[in-house]
This record gives sequence, C-alpha cells and structure tokens, in this order.
Amino acid sequence: MNIILAILIFSVIVIIHELGHFSLAKANGIFVKEFSLGMGPRIISFVRKSAGYRSKLFLSQHDYETMEECKSNTVYSIKLLPIGGSCIMLGEDEIAEGNKAFNNKPVWARISVIFAGPLFNFILAFILSMVIVSIIGYDPAKIQYITKDSPAEQAGLMVGDVITEFGGKHINLAREVDTYLEFNPLTGKDITVKYKRDGKKGEAVITPRNNYMLGFGYTPGKAAAEISDVYDNMPLAKAGIKSGDIITAINGVKIATGVKLSQYFFENPLTSEEVAITYERNGKSYTATAIPELVANSFNIGISVNSYREKTGVLGVLRYGAAEVKFWITSTIEGLGQLIRGKVGAEDLAGPVGIVDFIGDTYKATKSEGALTVFLSMANIGILLSANLGVMNLLPIPALDGGRLVFLLLEVLRGKPINQEKEGFVHMIGLVALLILMVFVLFNDLGRIF
Repeated sequence: MNIILAILIFSVIVIIHELGHFSLAKANGIFVKEFSLGMGPRIISFVRKSAGYRSKLFLSQHDYETMEECKSNTVYSIKLLPIGGSCIMLGEDEIAEGNKAFNNKPVWARISVIFAGPLFNFILAFILSMVIVSIIGYDPAKIQYITKDSPAEQAGLMVGDVITEFGGKHINLAREVDTYLEFNPLTGKDITVKYKRDGKKGEAVITPRNNYMLGFGYTPGKAAAEISDVYDNMPLAKAGIKSGDIITAINGVKIATGVKLSQYFFENPLTSEEVAITYERNGKSYTATAIPELVANSFNIGISVNSYREKTGVLGVLRYGAAEVKFWITSTIEGLGQLIRGKVGAEDLAGPVGIVDFIGDTYKATKSEGALTVFLSMANIGILLSANLGVMNLLPIPALDGGRLVFLLLEVLRGKPINQEKEGFVHMIGLVALLILMVFVLFNDLGRIF
C-alpha cells in the first residue's frame, strides 16, 4: 500500500509541475512535442488525429519522431517508471525554426514558462494547505506551559500568550517556534519575544539558562513515554536505563504518555537533586535513581508552545494556508543552508526510497484512526514534497529549472542569448552530477532502511 500511495503522491506532484510548464508554453504559443508522466519506455500514448485522439501502446522513439501526427500534435504519454515526468517543447534543447519554437520566443515568455513549474508546485501546496486548515484548523503559537521560575516567567510571559515574533523571526504557527530553535539553538545571549495577550501587544527579553539534563530522548505524543535514545555517559545511561524502556513514573508521579512526561518536566524542572525513575522493560517494572547534570552548551527559556490545532474562518483558511506553505518553503531553505554549512550530514538526505518508506510508516501509524486521518497525513506529505520540489527546482543548478533561469536572466542582462550549444553542455554536466547524487542518495536510503 505504501508504494501505491507513494506513486499517487509523486504522480500528482509531477503532473502539476509539468502542467505549469505546459500551460505557460501553450499560452505563449510554444509547440509542446510531448507531455509525459514517468520515465523510460512509453507504455501508452495519445495523439490527436482528424477524427479525435488515437491511443498507441509502446510507441517507439522511431515512430514518435517519424509519424506525421506526432510531428504536428502534442503526444501525451504514460511511461514505465513512475518517477518524474516531462514537458518537451520544440526548441527547448535544440535550435529550431518557426514562431512556435521555445528558442524563438521573447526572453520573458521563456522565463515565465520555466518558472511556471515550481510556481504550480507552490500553488498545489497552497491548495492542500487550505484543505487541511479548513478541516482541522491551524496551530497558533500559543504558550501552553511555562516552567516555574524560568527565564520566560521572569521576563513576564504567561500561559496563553500568542507569540508573534521570536528572535526576530515573524511567527504564524507554533511549529515555526520549534523549527527556529532547531535551526538556531539557544545560547547564553538574550532573545526577544513579541506576543499578544488579550489583543494587546507585548515584548519580553529573555536570558536563556543552562539545562540540567538526564540524557535521553522520547516522543512527546499520546503513546506511552518510550525512550528512543539514551546518551552515553549521561545520568540515565549510568543508571542502567536503555532505549526501548518505558517511563511510567517520575518521583512517584504517574506518567501515562509522552505528553504527560513533557508536561511533568515543565512543571518540575530538573535541578541537581536526585530523580527516581520508574520504568518498564519486557513487562517488568524497575526503579532507578539519577542525578541530573548541568550541560554547558544546552540552554532553555522554560516555555512550551501549543501542539494542537484551532478552527478558523474563511479568511483564516487563506491566511494560515499561506503560512503553511511559507513554513515548508522556509524549512526547506533552512535545511539546505544547514547542509551547506555542514551542520546536517549527507546521511540525513532522503530520496525516493526513503520517502516511500516515510509514507509507509505514516500510513501504518494513521490507518487505525480512519480514512480522513490517512488523507490528511498524505496531504501534509504532499505539501512537504510539493514545496520541496518547487524550492529544489529553483536552485541555480544546471539541468534544473533554476539553472535554466540563470541563463535566461543572463540573457536579460547581456541583451542577447547565451550560445545554446554551450548552455546545453553545461546542463548535460549538471544532469550527470544530479544522476550521481541520485545514486548516492539511493544507497543512503537503502543503508538507513536495511
């Protein structure tokens, strides 16, 4: 099922991307030789004849190039490999004669055709975002918990305040606060937080404080508080607790879920005092004690923002639908920046195989909650992938839309086009580099899964 879902999601995203190129090509009077979904040999093709559309199975390249109807009409094809797609235009990669050739159109017409692919991906992401927001709402950046005597409380923040700016970044969604902290970890420097309280604007300057830590990771969800990671030479590891153990109580306070564990730590921040941890392993209950350690390079301000969604009206659907798209676009750009700066390893890259695995895991986790939950989860993945594809295609890399746009913008500045043969050679090098990267990512995916 995960493969079927992945093919459906990939197909929709690719069709929309290529439809962008196709629509603007038609609008500018450019002849589209072939519009296809997938790569490799053609399985079935459709081409217009005088009596209507004619279908042909396994149309060969020779027939495609020599059949009269294929020369004068757009061929619509579904190809063997359900990855990618294409919108092949006359004069795009070769010098062609006539006013229907891409290479003979004004430069701004060509720019619009190339830019339309990523633009349509952003439009698709916006439509899916509006669907999600209209059904389940959005996640306002509302402060849900404040640790007692924390830097945030001392700065005057209160539960219920809605964060509108964090560290200079405008905030629309709660996830934007978490993402900001992920990409910009707290240091000892002051951080400015702007907020709304009862409709009035406020501002707080917070000085982060060093964390006391036990050294473990978990998911703050509705499931049991299962430990996902235990860090070497930290208090929990020294106490003999392992990954996979389930925390059931802290200092005698019952912990039923990951959310309750997160809430406990906010209400009872760790100090240098000993902590009693009750946990389950293989159905048996144990209790261990650990003394938290003060970590020099880890800081906190003592707030937790809302993780739930609130319904909104029509204008809110438009506003927060756009905010969803902005969130995924900026997250993609931030992630690329982290990769370039070496803060994210190449092993964290995921390709088609990794995405299929991710879709499968999401489907398994949501199918018990009903068809609507599955649909919303797949739509959310669609937003992520569509926004990601739009951003990646705009990168100034040869063979991608962004690389083509670079040459077109250079043409605008120079007042004359770049030699098409030289441009084609650059794109060919870029394509080879991308294929090598795809092979690397494929092996990376397989190594991570198996």
